[in-house]
Amino acid sequence: MSGDLEIRLLRSFVVVAEELHFSRAAQRLFVAQQALSRDIQRLEERAGTRLFDRTSRQVALTPSGTMLLARARQLLLLHDTTLRELHGELPSLTVDVVGPGLTPALVLAEARRRAPELEFFARFHTGEEPATPLLLAERIDVTFGRDPGLGGLDVRQRAVRNEPIGVLLPEGHELASLEAVPLEALRHARVCIRAGNHATSGWEHAVLQLLAPFGVEAAGSHPHVPGVDELAQHLRERNAPILTMTTQPDVPGAVLRPLVEPVALFPWTMIWRATTHHPGIAVLNAAVDALAAAGDWLPDPGDAWLPHPESSAR
Repeated sequence: MSGDLEIRLLRSFVVVAEELHFSRAAQRLFVAQQALSRDIQRLEERAGTRLFDRTSRQVALTPSGTMLLARARQLLLLHDTTLRELHGELPSLTVDVVGPGLTPALVLAEARRRAPELEFFARFHTGEEPATPLLLAERIDVTFGRDPGLGGLDVRQRAVRNEPIGVLLPEGHELASLEAVPLEALRHARVCIRAGNHATSGWEHAVLQLLAPFGVEAAGSHPHVPGVDELAQHLRERNAPILTMTTQPDVPGAVLRPLVEPVALFPWTMIWRATTHHPGIAVLNAAVDALAAAGDWLPDPGDAWLPHPESSAR
């Protein structure tokens, strides 16, 4: 072994790995870029291997860097948790998971499994638009949704999942017999987009982009319909399809079918304050890493549909 891996160097490495940009990482760490480059070089010397492939245009993790990232997050979590326990401090982390059973809730459940010694509180603020002011006001610590477009040093974010969009149908609906529902089949169905815990402002913005080119008309505006019981009631009363996530919890009297032609994806993002250094952030990131790898959450979208501006980043 070439030498010990200092906690400070590991912390710098994780930030560079998250940003994949030395200038942004240096700003986040409040250090000079030149000093950060020296620290990464020192860590690579001690590790005995290159951790980043660097060109004038791009920074990318090497296979060794990818392996170290998961371990570094674990080491930093253990280090920070140990210090807080020695000091008698272990603050909680408040996480907006949008709704029960959805992708953010799966991430939180995995984080709790990985770090039972940490205290996470779940909140349901229906997406990034209403939750972001709470995030910046430090009333919550983490939220999920689409990119809020804040940029700068206020927030940090990472891609979590490109989740397939599905169609929730009453059991007796004429489309319920299909294994998958082509978007064209919804042309005259007056599809609802505002029912379910997933129906955030970011969601509506995305699915309206999806429907418009196909001439599919969304049902008339009505108040947001939250929760499984209200969703079941809404289906019974309207007998019309509801666009939803594939993680939608079971709804009595309904069937869930994938949407095809095109396969449409919703881009989940995790968002947190740049100034939050709670060990739970590292645990949530590790949970995303594990779930994304096990469930192929971030595949190359290929010909699948993504909303703008996410589609422009392909």
